[in-house]
Amino acid sequence: MTENDVESNTSNENWPLMERPGFLARRLHQIHVSLFSERCAASRLTPLQYSLLCALADCDTADQTTLARAVALDRTTTTGALKRLEARGLVQRVTSSSDRRAQVCRMTPEGERLLAEMEDAARRAHEETVAALDADERDAFVGYLKRIVDAHGGRRDAVVL
Repeated sequence: MTENDVESNTSNENWPLMERPGFLARRLHQIHVSLFSERCAASRLTPLQYSLLCALADCDTADQTTLARAVALDRTTTTGALKRLEARGLVQRVTSSSDRRAQVCRMTPEGERLLAEMEDAARRAHEETVAALDADERDAFVGYLKRIVDAHGGRRDAVVL
C-alpha cells in the first residue's frame, strides 16, 4: 500500500458515516434510549438511572464513587442522578461512617419494587435493540461489544472519577 492509498482511504468520500464504528455506536445508543424510553415510560427512569438501580441491586450498598465506576460515569453525573433517585424515594444516601466525604447509597423498598416492576419492559427494550439479529448473531454481537469494552477498559479519559 502506498502513501497515496492511505490518504485516499481516510477521505470522507471513501469512509461514509454508516461505515464508522463510533458513529454506529452512537446511533445504536440513540435507538436503544428511544426504545427504553418507550417501553419503560411508566417508570419515569432514564437508562442511566436504571443502570444505577441495577448496580445497587447487585451490591446492596455502595459509595457514589464505586457506583460511578460500575456504570462508567463521572462522579458529578452520578451524584446528580442519585440525588434525583433519592428525591423520588428510590435510593437512600447517607454519609459514610468511615469517610465523612463519601455518601453510601442503598436502594429503598420503593426502588426495589420499581426495579422489579420494570424488569420485563427493560428486557424488551434490550431485546428490541438487537431484534434484527438472530439468536446466534445476538450472542456474537454482545460478545464483540464485551471484547471491545474489555480491550478499552482502562480508558478513563472520557470518565472523570
